[in-house]
Amino acid sequence: MRAALAEAKKGLGRTSPNPAVGAVLVIGDRIVARGHHREAGRAHAEVECLRNFDAPVPRHATLYVTLEPCSTEGRTAPCTNAIIRAGAKSVVVGARDVNPRHSGRGIIQLRNAGITVQEGVLADECTQLNETFNKWILTGLPFVIAKCGMSLDGRLTRPDGEPRWITGRDARHDAHRLRARVDAVLVGAETVRADNPRLTIRGVRGARQPWRVVMTRSGRMPRRAHLFSDKFAGRTLIYRRKPLAAVLKDLGKRGITNVLIEGGGEVLGQALDSRLIDKLQIYLGPIVTGGPVIAFSGQGAAKTAEARATLSISGSGKLFASRAIQRLCRTNRRGSFRAIVLFNDWEVKQ
Repeated sequence: MRAALAEAKKGLGRTSPNPAVGAVLVIGDRIVARGHHREAGRAHAEVECLRNFDAPVPRHATLYVTLEPCSTEGRTAPCTNAIIRAGAKSVVVGARDVNPRHSGRGIIQLRNAGITVQEGVLADECTQLNETFNKWILTGLPFVIAKCGMSLDGRLTRPDGEPRWITGRDARHDAHRLRARVDAVLVGAETVRADNPRLTIRGVRGARQPWRVVMTRSGRMPRRAHLFSDKFAGRTLIYRRKPLAAVLKDLGKRGITNVLIEGGGEVLGQALDSRLIDKLQIYLGPIVTGGPVIAFSGQGAAKTAEARATLSISGSGKLFASRAIQRLCRTNRRGSFRAIVLFNDWEVKQ
């Protein structure tokens, strides 16, 4: 199943609005075929895996798949039919599909066809792999990741006249990898005016360009900004005088399953106060800037207990605690969100 998970991860950021799924076919103790879902409309992982085997499936073979095979026809035929036709007699499923149209039905169809089905193997890992799809398919709302590069005093910027960056190259490259896994990147109009960002993906081979979303009150935007004049201008959406919750609802209707909020401070604060964040990713530079823009300029938590944090740090090298993970357990109506903090020593070394 871990091999199937590795296959599924190849599709992260490329399969939306479908989930990322991987499959492997095993005979004895040897993997004889692999497959993963590459993009919506193309073959699902199980079908690709069986095609790659390109032979009748022996009775003693076992098909491992990270997500319950689909049982209904959409852009492609049901995967359950392909598995049954291939002659597979043993299937191991990582997680059940939370999609109400599919949940449990694929497993029932396979068992009714005389196939032995084992489910729940590495279920937590298989479920978390598709946390964005799972939220969207159940609620119609995209999974929201809030990301920023922040100084120790909670600032997104440095004073005028100083170098722009708070974090270093490693943090910025990691942020591009994060962009490569989302459907849309959202910023406020002030970020467009002040930074003229491109919000493109650089340094990640084969990544597809996410939608670029701008929230504005006045509607006055610089027409020559990169977002409105580069080759991806057609993938820029502007929302005027809309609250963030309404914007996210509309994006969900467009089939956008996850959104990366990159700033500025007002938008980040609004997202936090409105309890719209599912995951928080902070790149923390060990410098006090005193800059004018606060990272989360909202109302804050009513009690310290609502923003409890536990910190686990590991790793070393160019990134100080490069895989430091901070999990914030913030109680709210929808449960809690997770936070990942990457500490960067770039400023110290300069």
